[in-house]
Amino acid sequence: MRITPRIFLMSALVTAGLLVAPTAQAVDTAPVDPRPSTAKLAVQLHKLAIQSHGKVRVTPIGRSNENRPVWAARVGHGKVKIQYVTQQHGDEPLGTPAALEFLRTVGVGNSAWQRKLLSQVTVDIVVRANPDGHERNWRYNYDPTAVPEYGEAGKGYDINRYHDPAVAPADNPATEAGLIQRRFAAFQPDIMVDYHMQGRYKDASGKEITASTLWPTNAGVKPADGDFAKQIAVVVQRSINGAGGNVSQYPGGDYQGIARNGYGLLGSGSVLVELSDIPGREQHQISDALASMLAIARSAANGSVHTIDPAAATAIPPRGPALPGFAEDEHDAA
Repeated sequence: MRITPRIFLMSALVTAGLLVAPTAQAVDTAPVDPRPSTAKLAVQLHKLAIQSHGKVRVTPIGRSNENRPVWAARVGHGKVKIQYVTQQHGDEPLGTPAALEFLRTVGVGNSAWQRKLLSQVTVDIVVRANPDGHERNWRYNYDPTAVPEYGEAGKGYDINRYHDPAVAPADNPATEAGLIQRRFAAFQPDIMVDYHMQGRYKDASGKEITASTLWPTNAGVKPADGDFAKQIAVVVQRSINGAGGNVSQYPGGDYQGIARNGYGLLGSGSVLVELSDIPGREQHQISDALASMLAIARSAANGSVHTIDPAAATAIPPRGPALPGFAEDEHDAA
């Protein structure tokens, strides 16, 4: 059965507070491609730029080790700055189509809620940070000369271990991580959210986890920045759960090179979102990620994110064990 996130889009918009009633535009039977090629991604981004009459601004921020463009798209002109990053790990694709749907939802059209949202926030998205890894369907970037501390020799670097603020982009051995560092430094976002994927897990009741989230856990992050990230994580949990998901707390590490920690150290409200790799639920996973992107943008725009008790994040249930027949995946330090 073919299921599309555009069927779920009404739920995502209502969850994010962007619709109060169904509209004909919100339902579309066309499925979203969960793994568009890098060439197709470029076409889709530029099509959105045209359809939005320039509200979606698309630009390459550099090129991968195999000379593929790494794209960023920006929409809005508001004071609050939000940055989303998708697919640092090439085999974790679903955040990328969710980002395309976010750009389509907020950028194409001229409704009152769109105009208001885009006057309050500016959203910058690094859309598929790792095109070489995507084309190979593997975790790392592509660098046959790599002898990495994090990654695999002769294969490539784990991009999400190379965001240490002490390492300048020019000195970063992971090319694509350096591109993200530069984009972050130029944009200086208030909020940074990094979208990944995880394996299959259950909660304490035995119900399958559909996504996990976590804030910076490095001890050097300022308490106020950590609390802000926790407030954002609660927005993630509530939006995805409200769209029918089941969000847990991710068991992530403290290393400062992980994006969640590195950008938290730089003063951003920095959050990780991990979508579970659930066959048959891909389209709904894309829709859940979209719901979180919309909810983060709206709560930042209207200030409601700041009214959340940060302690609510620590009450997010911990991720339980892997489902029977599924081994613990390799992403537990993301």
